Amino acid sequence: MTLAPIEPALKEAGTFMEDVLGELLPEPVGPHARVVEAMRYATLDGGKRIRAFLVLQAGRQFGVDRRALSRVAAAVECVHAYSLVHDDLPAMDDDDMRRGKPTTHKKFDEATAILAGDALLTHAFALLAAPETHPDPHVRIELVARLAVQAGANGMVGGQMIDIGAKGEITDIGHITRLQRLKTGALIAYACEAGAIMGKASLQARHALTNYAQDLGLAYQIADDLLDVEGDPALMGKAAGKDQSAGKATFVTVLGPERARAQARLLADQAAQHLEVFDEKADLLRGLTAYVVNRRA
Repeated sequence: MTLAPIEPALKEAGTFMEDVLGELLPEPVGPHARVVEAMRYATLDGGKRIRAFLVLQAGRQFGVDRRALSRVAAAVECVHAYSLVHDDLPAMDDDDMRRGKPTTHKKFDEATAILAGDALLTHAFALLAAPETHPDPHVRIELVARLAVQAGANGMVGGQMIDIGAKGEITDIGHITRLQRLKTGALIAYACEAGAIMGKASLQARHALTNYAQDLGLAYQIADDLLDVEGDPALMGKAAGKDQSAGKATFVTVLGPERARAQARLLADQAAQHLEVFDEKADLLRGLTAYVVNRRA
């Protein structure tokens, strides 16, 4: 697979989603303006928007209106931004830079960052529940329910808890895989699942997208682990070497760089194979598998 077709598509989707998020995140006015400003700061003007891209492309397989999909994609981006804001706090990873600019708690303060993250999470559910997202209330309920699972204690938050509680203790690849399937993979899986929910897709199609997302999410995380060791902070917009200095067990620390890189490529190939049930409309999803393991930021 070549990277050329995917990069313009990612850029276009990123520009599109920047406009959508700008509309759906209100301008800061009133006595609570500071928290809204922090929400916008954490979400706008940055990021690869891969999760949003997955929502848009998954829904495209079933002919779902792009504007409706963009509301779901925006909800996913709000949850992702909230997780990064909280992840960067001194009580968690204590990071100073994110996406090439000061982290939210550095730009504002810790209390405002916590509230901004809380507000982004709740705003995501408001977006999904609105009639503008889908005319069928059963679809909206399923979107809300599935996000609650994938973002909560049995999903992203649970993975973060495992990560916090096991620094330096996890040396088994199975444990690291489970951790990352929750911490990173759960929201990526939801992004694909949400597009299928919007399109009222068959169980076969939904399972194919879920399996694709799970393998893609792990490949993405391994690439992240490699970038933490080998990446250029100027390109990444954040510090490198954080995992090693914090004593975290990662795919790279357990497997070594070369085996980890090979595993990422294997997972990317597996992810693409799950898409065999789809036609050429899924080519961008196929192209994304190569992109995630070859990216430099």
